[in-house]
Amino acid sequence: MGWRGIVDRRAMVAKFDALQTALDEVIELEFEALTTPERLRLLERLERIRRCLPAAEHPLVNQLAEQSSEQELGGRLSHALADRLRISRADAARRIREAAELGPRRALNGEPLAPVLPATAAGQRRGQIGAGQVAVIRRFFGQLPDWVDVATQDCAEAHLAKLAAQYRPDQLGTLADKLADCLNPDGNYTDEDRARRRSLTLGNQDPDGMSPIRGWVTPELRAGLEAVLAR
Repeated sequence: MGWRGIVDRRAMVAKFDALQTALDEVIELEFEALTTPERLRLLERLERIRRCLPAAEHPLVNQLAEQSSEQELGGRLSHALADRLRISRADAARRIREAAELGPRRALNGEPLAPVLPATAAGQRRGQIGAGQVAVIRRFFGQLPDWVDVATQDCAEAHLAKLAAQYRPDQLGTLADKLADCLNPDGNYTDEDRARRRSLTLGNQDPDGMSPIRGWVTPELRAGLEAVLAR
């Protein structure tokens, strides 16, 4: 089935129905007779399936972002997904960002493009890379200075994706930090690099009127805040 080709909607629905039926049958299984190694193997298989599911979501999310209007959606895409899927708006926004980086893309002329993070996307499709590892890799590139050339970025992404299939998210985070130090040993960041990360989020008010704040501030703002707090 090619892009802009004839869509076999019945076949799509049948595959989703088969997936749901298979999952329903698995949920009803009894595992009491299994040994510890057998249980661990099944848990490993379930985790692999769980990791693959976002790869099926990404094209749907990207197509909604590209082809659907706010009028059709009833508002912003993140709000529409949150309402339809009954998830938080923050989670919906995260899924949109991940789909943009890990899902298939197309050029303006319709030619297919590789994902922004191709090795990570491939690992996710194989069920080797989970949400925690994806978050580490995305954070790594979010903190990488713009002056790092594309070829180096591609090598770094392929290396991290390979490590992501072997290590836990916390372990991968440590390895990613070491790689970042190797690429930028002097910690050279431009004002543009800092501006790209700068953000401030004000949380909901608690019953007592207090509100949480989280975000990233520039070195100048930090210095000013520290001076005020030191009084």
